Amino acid sequence: MRKDRKLKNWRIGIAFLFICAISAGIIFRLFSLQIIDYKFYSIKAKNQHEFSRTLNPRRGSIFMKDRFGDVYPLAINKDYGAVYVIPNEITDKENTAEKLSQILNVDKEIILNRISKKDDPYEPIKSKISDEELAVIKNETITGVYLSTKESRFYPYEDAASNLVGFVNAPDNEFIGQYGLEKFYDEELAGKKGRLIAEKGIGDAIIFTGERDYEPMIDGTDLILTLDPNVQFKAEEILKNAAEKWQAERGSVIISDPKTGAIKAMANWPSFDLNEYSKVKDINIFLNPAVQNIFEPGSVIKTITMATGLDIGVVSPDTKYIDEGFVKIGGYKIMNFDNLAHGEKTMREVLELSLNTGVVFVQKKIPKPVFKNYFEKFGFSEKTGIDLPGEVTGNILNLNTNRDINYATASFGQGIAITPVQLIVAIGALANQGKIMKPFVVDEFKLPDGKTIKTQPQEIRQVISSNTAAKIASIMTDVVKNGFDKRAGVEGYMVAGKTGTAQIPDGKGGYSDEFIHSFVGFAPAFDARFAVLIKLEKPKGNRFASNTLSSFFGELMNYLVSYYEIPPDNRASF
Repeated sequence: MRKDRKLKNWRIGIAFLFICAISAGIIFRLFSLQIIDYKFYSIKAKNQHEFSRTLNPRRGSIFMKDRFGDVYPLAINKDYGAVYVIPNEITDKENTAEKLSQILNVDKEIILNRISKKDDPYEPIKSKISDEELAVIKNETITGVYLSTKESRFYPYEDAASNLVGFVNAPDNEFIGQYGLEKFYDEELAGKKGRLIAEKGIGDAIIFTGERDYEPMIDGTDLILTLDPNVQFKAEEILKNAAEKWQAERGSVIISDPKTGAIKAMANWPSFDLNEYSKVKDINIFLNPAVQNIFEPGSVIKTITMATGLDIGVVSPDTKYIDEGFVKIGGYKIMNFDNLAHGEKTMREVLELSLNTGVVFVQKKIPKPVFKNYFEKFGFSEKTGIDLPGEVTGNILNLNTNRDINYATASFGQGIAITPVQLIVAIGALANQGKIMKPFVVDEFKLPDGKTIKTQPQEIRQVISSNTAAKIASIMTDVVKNGFDKRAGVEGYMVAGKTGTAQIPDGKGGYSDEFIHSFVGFAPAFDARFAVLIKLEKPKGNRFASNTLSSFFGELMNYLVSYYEIPPDNRASF
């Protein structure tokens, strides 16, 4: 009897423990579901009853505008056709690959490899197909081959202003600006993403009467550039002709309005097709040398040295000196480019004949701190602030040494280095009554709501007096009329100009036998509407910029005064 009772109690104990274990398991499971894994299951339940979608905005477009107000698209969005396949649906893979290869001009083996992948539900074959390819694919109706559409960035003028515009990458179907304006103004162009969260019903249908969380997207801002398409295309044409004639490695043209700082054209050669940027082998071509490369400018800087001397009153346009053909500074001997002595010459003739000894004569009269200060005020030691990415600053560190030879060579553009955009800004000051203006390339921002924000010209500083600016303009017109640059002139107009022929450093402390040619100027000389820079790197066949660039500069100036319908202004020199 006692034995039976013990057995019964043991069974009850086992049952009790079993019940406790089950209860503990249930409690732990409930704890796990409601506490530990609450977030996971809450999200899972929410996803089963909620619809969520990111709303992608339209990327803003980039336009040029001509002097008549007509706009020309440089960068827009476009829906392209794309071809993809579902490999499991294709039975005759060999024949399908052959057909697609002929239609799409894609290697047959590449296509065959893609359509032969087992259990692959989707294989892209080609994106951005042409309208002709799209039509053929539609007519063929090949089994397992499908068409889709995808929005991509499109550049209607292909290589026009390519270094300035830049391009976009599209990882995960999201445009991200690369290089140029596409990068600099990426945030403005991209707009702001929106979001829609709503309840889902049977069959994933959205219940519009349910609770919703809606954040509207904001489309990107359109950019209206200062570039005039007609001026831009002409600049590119002239630059290409000059570069090809003289077999130059690279070249640049910048045209600005010196009164405002607006860039009317910025061309670089060679350029590249923005729609086919992935085919470019040397990515350095994507950089914009007008703002991202420095160079020793050579004799064009003589205008800045002379303007400095005129401004502080140590020389006048008619000050004379005796040119002996060379100047000795310490153990160095500075020669004229032609190795000749020209005797008594005025400051006008110094620039007309581009005499190194003459600008060294001026530089010696200027106290070194003053000389350095003027070069800094002209902007050679700072970025211009132009609205383009990757701008670098010039290098005038040689002026920190206080060495006589470094100041002498700097006076004619050797031993210092600047960017083309720094140079055009400085020359613009000579053309604009001594005022430096901040350069800019976006004239208007057109917001998604239709409002427009216009860029206001910004004066940086007064570098030289208006009287000095008139004197240097007068001297520079004599350079074009009487110097080596006569072909740069335009009949009926006073054109100010100066060439530069600069040896390229060899990287070993000396100079190579290769050159950079440049030409800077402005017109009309005493009420300038535009300042122009043309630059060629390593031209062949002629040593001097006056021979390689004068006619091209004149052609461009002649086009500008005609296009802008500027009345003739053939007044006498100052």
